[in-house]
Amino acid sequence: MFIDSHTHLFDTAFDQDRAETMSRALDAGVLRMYLPNIDVQTVDAMLLMADTWPEHCFPMLGLHPCSVKEDYREVLAALYERFEAHRFAAIGEIGLDYHWDTAFKEEQKVAFQQQIDWAKKRGLPIAIHTRDSFEDALAMVEANQDGSLSGVFHCFTGSAEEARRVVDTGFYIGIGGIATFKNGGLAPVLQQMSLSHILLETDAPYLAPAPHRGKRNESAYIPLIAQKVAEVKEVSVAQVAEITTKNALNLFDKNK
Repeated sequence: MFIDSHTHLFDTAFDQDRAETMSRALDAGVLRMYLPNIDVQTVDAMLLMADTWPEHCFPMLGLHPCSVKEDYREVLAALYERFEAHRFAAIGEIGLDYHWDTAFKEEQKVAFQQQIDWAKKRGLPIAIHTRDSFEDALAMVEANQDGSLSGVFHCFTGSAEEARRVVDTGFYIGIGGIATFKNGGLAPVLQQMSLSHILLETDAPYLAPAPHRGKRNESAYIPLIAQKVAEVKEVSVAQVAEITTKNALNLFDKNK
């Protein structure tokens, strides 16, 4: 059994073959898929997936940092209404992104903090997105870590030292398709990571692993990522599946 800890299968990229995509994932042994939200507009599609495949798809709720604009307070208020009305596995994906635009840098921090507060209030984990913003995001996690905060730094691409700092906060590290890229740079970092701190993810439809790089990603490709982790760690794929599945269940199911 595998778990895809971060996949956007509700995205419009799957509108023409969502059922077939789900079938391929299940056939590949990917039996649970956690769906991170982006903004208000994506909630209904995400919840429909969770209702359609309740044993396999588990929704998160959050405002992606790239979706933080002038109206972010109103958007957060609207999302909180959904938060009150439905059950979610986590708050996400949330965080900081300074790569494309820093015009709303401070607003991103305020939104990130507010959603951390939601998570702590409900005892839910958080799925963190960072891009060119790791230091600020980690500092906010550290400032909020009183033993009640848990989560994952998704799509990790940092150094071994940064990975150690994430683990020291009590968080997991999300490893996806970049680990399979020839020049992805994650192999030496993975060598120094313990499997007990790793979650597998696709971030579908983005960042498809080799040999599908550049094409649409999907949850059925999780075994390819597991195979690369196993190769780097010099363990069996079965061991990677067992430990990363246990990690994901420990993170997402502990509040049930």
